Amino acid sequence: MQLASRLEARYRSATTLQATFFERYSENGRVIRSEAGTAYFRRPGKMRWEYELPEKELFLVDGKTAWFYVPADHTVTRAPAKQSEDLRTPLALLAGRMKISRVCSRVELAEGEKPLGEGHAVLRCQPRGPKQDAASGVGAESVLGVSSGDAVLFEVARDTGELARLIVRQAGGIEVEFRFENWRFDPALPHAMFRFQPPAGVAIVTGELPDGKPQRN
Repeated sequence: MQLASRLEARYRSATTLQATFFERYSENGRVIRSEAGTAYFRRPGKMRWEYELPEKELFLVDGKTAWFYVPADHTVTRAPAKQSEDLRTPLALLAGRMKISRVCSRVELAEGEKPLGEGHAVLRCQPRGPKQDAASGVGAESVLGVSSGDAVLFEVARDTGELARLIVRQAGGIEVEFRFENWRFDPALPHAMFRFQPPAGVAIVTGELPDGKPQRN
């Protein structure tokens, strides 16, 4: 599909990326939480999500380990990046080989989905099943962080191919939406930004990061 190819081409050549984001987590149409901040990506396989609102949090993938740090709680949760069932991981495409066919068995226009932006289109991705990726030996589900029965939607600017929105819909009425603005391509991002050093006195917990991060009421 031409628009999917334009999306790939827009991000494939960049070594680093930066964008502001808005994230919303909903259950059965009811918004459970909304957050915002700045996301950074570096190839290969590194991401840094700095949450500013409603409170400061940090989600960081250093290529091997996923870290989630809540300064107010004085805790850090860590998990192997390839095992993290985190709903930000579809965006790991931006930090790796930008090839949608690695995670989508089929991409088509989502005719029934209304885009937020003028001149945008919404693409529906059918996630691949757990077949092993020949190059990495990693199952596609561990790359996407969703199952083959979930719905993944990309909103893309038709003229530039820039990603404006990502939606993941799961069973049980769960929906996670990411909106992006102010994309910067190849900003000067130091390698140290993608390394996590736990502050002194912070408890480190090893485990999964459900639904993007630990649940809070």
